[in-house]
Amino acid sequence: MVNKACKLFIDTWGWLCIWDNHQKRHEEVSDYYNSILKGKHVIFTTDFVLDETFTLLFKRLPYENAIEFVEIISESKKGLYLNVEKIDDERFEKSISLRKKYNDKPDISFTDLTSMVIMKELEINKILTGDAHFHHVGLGFQIVP
Repeated sequence: MVNKACKLFIDTWGWLCIWDNHQKRHEEVSDYYNSILKGKHVIFTTDFVLDETFTLLFKRLPYENAIEFVEIISESKKGLYLNVEKIDDERFEKSISLRKKYNDKPDISFTDLTSMVIMKELEINKILTGDAHFHHVGLGFQIVP
């Protein structure tokens, strides 16, 4: 089992900032990500997050750049540091429950709610994101960098 301090969740915003050098915080986020890789941390994301990320990268970047990211992620899943969690029926239902709980926060995407379910389940408190609602929900998430 990986120690809590060594776990990091990356959401769509994080992946976009890492890969798309046109993003406002690209350099800062990329430097942080590279330091995490050197520190042998375990990175988590979900199939829903990657779906969003791939869709946006193919819209924003030349095909060659977007497909390179897809290939790197595919290879990374084979290694020891990237875990791609699947949103199964149980996790999906828990996400619906969160949607109902946070009915006063309509700007939270369903994908982000699924990420919150995973983070609570796997006891991950650090998330690479620019989305303040991970803090606003009061579940103890720490936004990095």
